Amino acid sequence: MISRCSWCGDDPLYVAYHDQEWGVPVTDDRKLFEFLCLESAQAGLSWITILRRREAYRKAFLGFDPERVVRMTEADVQRLMGDASIIRNQAKIRACINNARAFLKIQEDFGSFALFQWQFVNGEPLQGKRSAKNPIVATSEISDWFTHELKSSGFQFLGSTVIYAHMQACGMVNDHLNTCFRHSQVKTIQI
Repeated sequence: MISRCSWCGDDPLYVAYHDQEWGVPVTDDRKLFEFLCLESAQAGLSWITILRRREAYRKAFLGFDPERVVRMTEADVQRLMGDASIIRNQAKIRACINNARAFLKIQEDFGSFALFQWQFVNGEPLQGKRSAKNPIVATSEISDWFTHELKSSGFQFLGSTVIYAHMQACGMVNDHLNTCFRHSQVKTIQI
């Protein structure tokens, strides 16, 4: 029997996400933009709700290409408000478009968003020591700092909890339980 983090349950989509993506270090800017948009869309909802709509989000937000998303118009916002395949929250939709602008500015200033993002952990994933007695946290000092810098750069509709989830998703922190088979696997991945 394989030991996994309990949060993924037995839903095949959730298990695949846990086993193949969650906690794996990401340095691809488009993927990082996707995670930022999806994590913001998830605020107040369960991750599985967003995961089940991921392909629809990719279509709605033009493959999460920030250079294309930034050119979306008011007509696009209204079209997406009528799209039942995504979460129809106007503030979240507008934030994704706005955040594309801030994302591109950071890319311009740092050479890539990945370089900006990974500076918060000195370019190395943090290794969590999570167990049933030491559960996963919702925020950290680093996620507070990262959030502050993002908001200072113009990002909207995100807070420290959203950013900590982003850090977990894209491997800035390995928060797999130490008994989970993925903990040791993810730990060995180099960025």
